[in-house]
Amino acid sequence: AANWTRDPVQVSIEPEQVAVDSVDQIVYIVTSDNKFALLYNIIVQQDLKRVLVFCNRKDTVVRLADRLKRHGLKCETLTGDVPQEKRSRRLAEFKSGRIRVLVATDVVARGIHIEDMDHVINFNLPQDPEDYVHRIGRTGRAGSAGTSISFADERESFYIVDIEDFMARPLPCIEPDENWLELPE
Repeated sequence: AANWTRDPVQVSIEPEQVAVDSVDQIVYIVTSDNKFALLYNIIVQQDLKRVLVFCNRKDTVVRLADRLKRHGLKCETLTGDVPQEKRSRRLAEFKSGRIRVLVATDVVARGIHIEDMDHVINFNLPQDPEDYVHRIGRTGRAGSAGTSISFADERESFYIVDIEDFMARPLPCIEPDENWLELPE
């Protein structure tokens, strides 16, 4: 640009705050074997009505959604493999409450707004701290309160430090109650 302009100026804009203050952030330290039971119990025991669950991989999204359906939860997937028409329909059904749990990749981490969605769950922690911020930004929008729950297992817990550095604040890391790690019979 300097070749074709006179006295060019570069302007960079950074966000005033990286994560919205209206989102309560909780990280559960859990083994990979216990993640599904914890997810199921959080949804059922807290009677969550509209939950967006993020996974890092498409195959994980499909397997997790299938397992949630087998346990009686109204659930759909949203990934880059889902045709745009189906994505739009599933998103509309999720917004209306006909779908209780939407399991997705980062394809929906940016640019969507869903009224009254109070929980985002990171089944997998993202490797990129900026992706974490975009994911949790799907809740706590327009002045509403929201909750972000993340699962940190033996492979993904190493991402916590980078996320904390990026946000310039610590993440509260706790262990779940033992009874949340068991599936009902």
